[in-house]
Amino acid sequence: MINRSMIQASVTMGQLQSKLDLIGNNLANVNTTGYKSRQADFSSLLYQQIDNLSSEPAPRSRQTPDGVRIGSGASLGHTNVDLSQGSLQNTGRELDIALLEKSHLFQLQIPTEAGLETQYSRAGNFYLNPVNDNEVMLTDAEGYPVLGEAADPIVLENGFTELKINEEGSVVVTRDGQSSFEGQLEVVEAVRPRMLEAVGGNRFKVPSGMEGTGITSEVPQNETRIQNQTLESSNVDTSKQMTDMLNAQRSYQFNAKSISTGDQMMGLINQLRS
Repeated sequence: MINRSMIQASVTMGQLQSKLDLIGNNLANVNTTGYKSRQADFSSLLYQQIDNLSSEPAPRSRQTPDGVRIGSGASLGHTNVDLSQGSLQNTGRELDIALLEKSHLFQLQIPTEAGLETQYSRAGNFYLNPVNDNEVMLTDAEGYPVLGEAADPIVLENGFTELKINEEGSVVVTRDGQSSFEGQLEVVEAVRPRMLEAVGGNRFKVPSGMEGTGITSEVPQNETRIQNQTLESSNVDTSKQMTDMLNAQRSYQFNAKSISTGDQMMGLINQLRS
């Protein structure tokens, strides 16, 4: 029984360390544009039912099953993403835009070893990068193309005097005093946000092999809500993260103490035997 309790504690300590790493990542991104905090959800591992009572029925006041149930510790069941909106900050910059619906995401084209891949982000700090002699492309802060209609990068002919992105995600360009629509941001909704996989760089993707399973869906242009000259701040609640960190540290210390106590009891038993 002592060895079993020590194994349970060691398993749980490993999972608590994963939670502490997750909290540390949240705190490190408290000032990252569009960052969405992540929360660790734990689940119990398999347990063993030991029927060590007599055949007499349990007292009526008992609320749990007869016998003893011994678990195997806890595991990190799932990392849940909080897509609630962060605070909005006005920047006065035309290429800074913020999504106003909590489950909406921008699409980015990311090169990977397997080829080009569509990934998602809430960060709307965009830039214009030259791609040809007389063309520029709308990209994110790392230079990855922002996708528009038909999942194509938004490429504009150079030489315009003004560029704006309106509240429906349309790219409005002014040339020779005349304004025209020359692009449209393709925004998607995270229908099942728990299924999105974090890939670093403040981005998400649909897990491999799960494409077309309804995790994301395209948002019609008339339902897209964007605020320009604005950036969305991180939605990390620092006070909550600090509280969660203290609770996780205490749980870690409690499990470490149980291992220490178990070791002392085993030492005492060995002395009695000798």
